[in-house]
Amino acid sequence: MKALGTPRLTCLLLIAATLLAPSIVWSKDPVNSSLFGKTAIHGYDPVAYFADGKPVAGKAEFELTWSGAKWRFVSAEHREAFKQSPEKYAPQYGGYCAYAVSQGRLADIDPEAWAIVDGKLYLNYDDEIQKKWKADIPGYITKADKNWPGVLK
Repeated sequence: MKALGTPRLTCLLLIAATLLAPSIVWSKDPVNSSLFGKTAIHGYDPVAYFADGKPVAGKAEFELTWSGAKWRFVSAEHREAFKQSPEKYAPQYGGYCAYAVSQGRLADIDPEAWAIVDGKLYLNYDDEIQKKWKADIPGYITKADKNWPGVLK
């Protein structure tokens, strides 16, 4: 058996790290859904953030396709509300981390790290990133608005 050479081992380690990194976004789709079978927000109901004031996992039985992604809802009522006005409920920046977009990057999100600001849903990578984002929400939104959707290229 031939021993792995240093370049080959390095390459394999880089591939493994990439596969395991939770913040990697595999494609630059307009909606962050590629890691989850084209399901947006990791399957959480976008309407629930507004109607229930908290993140709630949606159900496959109440699914709808919009903007190239599957969106899940807790009820037919939530699905219908989204269907009537998807821009009202869909997270900003395609559901990518708002802070990352403000920095000119794409990153995945934790559906539990969220905020509604001026009637719009923003998601962040995790609680620590959300703390940074909350330190200057208006400034980061301004930067992210300038970067979006160019950051997809």
